[in-house]
Formats: sequence, structure tokens, C-alpha cells
Amino acid sequence: MRILFVILAGLLLVPGWSGSERLPLLRPGAMAIRATPVAIDRGGNRRVGALTYLGGVQLHSDDPAFGGFSSMHVAGDRFTLLSDGGGLVRFTMGRDWRIRDATAAELPGGPGTGWQKQDRDSESMAVRPDGSVLVGFERANAIYRYDAGFTSTLASVRPRGMRKWWENSGPESMATLPDGTTLALSESHMLPRKPGFSALHFLGDPTRPGTRWYRFQYVADKGWSVTDAAALPDGRLLVLLRDFDPRQLFTARLQIADLTQLRPGAVIRGRTIARFEGTVAHDNFEALSLEIENGRPILWIASDDNQQFWERSLLLKFRVDLP
Repeated sequence: MRILFVILAGLLLVPGWSGSERLPLLRPGAMAIRATPVAIDRGGNRRVGALTYLGGVQLHSDDPAFGGFSSMHVAGDRFTLLSDGGGLVRFTMGRDWRIRDATAAELPGGPGTGWQKQDRDSESMAVRPDGSVLVGFERANAIYRYDAGFTSTLASVRPRGMRKWWENSGPESMATLPDGTTLALSESHMLPRKPGFSALHFLGDPTRPGTRWYRFQYVADKGWSVTDAAALPDGRLLVLLRDFDPRQLFTARLQIADLTQLRPGAVIRGRTIARFEGTVAHDNFEALSLEIENGRPILWIASDDNQQFWERSLLLKFRVDLP
């Protein structure tokens, strides 16, 4: 009876836990990560549409909470990967593709206080011009802003334009445009009698009170969902799409969209420039990050393994070859 009382008391005193399976959390501090090379095409080809493959690795760790990466930011040899459970993995990696100085941490705060998925469903990330970082939480339809080192929460908002986005179709993608404005795209939410997925354009920092915004639609390929986006220096937008095929499992496409017609109520359509299917390496690709090397746009793509044995945590590097 005493043991039963202790168990019941523990359940009552732990906040936010409803009896559902606990979301595994990363062990904070130094982390051991192994990286193994990945070929992009079983036939040896290094071209994927408008992309040229520069190399890539599969990431491994013994931490059971490792993986699930839904967004990332790459700056030189420094990598920040954010899981869809609020877990942060940071490391450096040079031209030798070896992981160094890897650390793990959890986001300092979010829309929930419990241990369930909906409390920490961080799906998107965008770095502001001042270095602060926006994180989109899907099920809460919320955006939080953190300092550059993810040590504290600076601000948060639940945008009015996202309030009716479906529970599992919130801000899956965010991108900072060259002019400092911010795009947030739904994974699959559609408005009645509208042709594309719901999206918002914030004319500044979404978490700052008074920031103006408007709605537009992004039209993806039929049956495909939007999983991330990244802006090119010329203002065009790269958009990552995902589909599930019982024969190939997860496949992906990369689109490019011209934003010159971006305005309230606009319908933006993308053009597919790369396909990850067939003999080309494909998985549950969910994260993009774009940087410039020697004057050329370099695109990093990462996959969310959902902590499943049949999926992989891939980190792939491409040169974007566009006119």
C-alpha cells in the first residue's frame, strides 16, 4: 500500500503529465556522434536535377533521444539541428566530415510544460538578422524567439493567422527573406475554396507586437506536403516537399518559387528542380539550410528519422546550380 501511495503521489505532483508515453529528452552536455559517408545515387551520379552533390553523412548516436531533426541552421563549419521534440544538437564539421565538439541541450521553454509531443513539437527554425532565432511549434501554432545561443526565450506569439491551422499542420516551415521579413508556411492546411497551402508573410519579427502580416497560398505538387523553406540571396524561395509511397517510403522534391508577386492573397507556385526518389537517396527530408561558399549557394538537407530503425538521420550538402 505504501508503494502504491508513493506512485500515486508522484503522478499527482509531476506537472503536465497525463499518463501518455514520455517524450525522450536528450542528455545535456557533450555528445558522441558518429558520421558515416552516404552516396547520393546508387548509380554513381552526383547530379540531382539542379543540384550537384558535394557529400553527405548519416549521423549516429547512442542517445535514445537523438534524431527527429526537423530544422537546422548551418554557418560555416558550425551546425545547429533542432528535433521535433525540442532537442538541440550542435557541433562543428569540416571538410573531412568528422564531427567535433558535439553538445546536446533542450530548448529553454516552449508552449507546453508537459512531457508529451504536443508540448515540444518544434518543427521550423529561422535566424533573424540580429542573430536571434525563431522556432515554430506545430501543434500549438506558435512562434518563439530565442537568443542566438538558445539560453533564454526572448518573446513568443500565437499569430492570429495561424489559429485555425490544423493541429498537425502548423508552421512546419519558416524562412527569413533577404529584406528581413519572415515567411511561415503550413505543412498542409488549406482554406476553403483556396488553391494552395496556407502561409503568412510577416513584415518583420513575428514576435514583436504590432508587426504587420498578411496571408497568401503556396501551391505544391498535388499530394505533397511542405516541410521546409530557405531563401536564396536573390529573394527566390527554395521549398522542400515530402510524400509517402508504400513502395519507396518517403520521397522528396525541391521546388523554387519566384516571390516577386508576393502580396496579400497571392497564389505562389513552385517549380520542381530536384527529385529524391528511385535510385537517388531519399528519406523523410524535413530540414533546409542555405549558405554561400565562394560566391555560390550551398544547400544542406537533413532528414527526420522519427527515432525509427527504418529511417535515417541524413545530412547532405549540395551546390545549387541555377541561372
